[in-house]
Amino acid sequence: MNWCKAIISFGAATLAAGLASASSPAFAQTFQNYRCADGSQFIVGFFRSDRRAHLQIDGKAVTLGKRFALSGSRYSGGGVTLKITRAGTTVKHGKRPATACEQI
Repeated sequence: MNWCKAIISFGAATLAAGLASASSPAFAQTFQNYRCADGSQFIVGFFRSDRRAHLQIDGKAVTLGKRFALSGSRYSGGGVTLKITRAGTTVKHGKRPATACEQI
């Protein structure tokens, strides 16, 4: 009987923790600020339920779709390409060349 109560208690606690984390906005999204070598800055947001990257660069909001990449992640759309790999992060915006960026 004690095992049964322990399993039910553990299940209830796990369910409550799962519901709390699912409804909490802090766990549902990630925002990262970047500064690039050419002086530009941007903010990128990732949402758990969305495979796209939401970028704000030069005062404009751009949604980037996830693209195929052999290593790391690549997102592009609206004339902007964002690549995130172990070696670093690069962004190509408009007709400018790709530039290295670091998270701040």
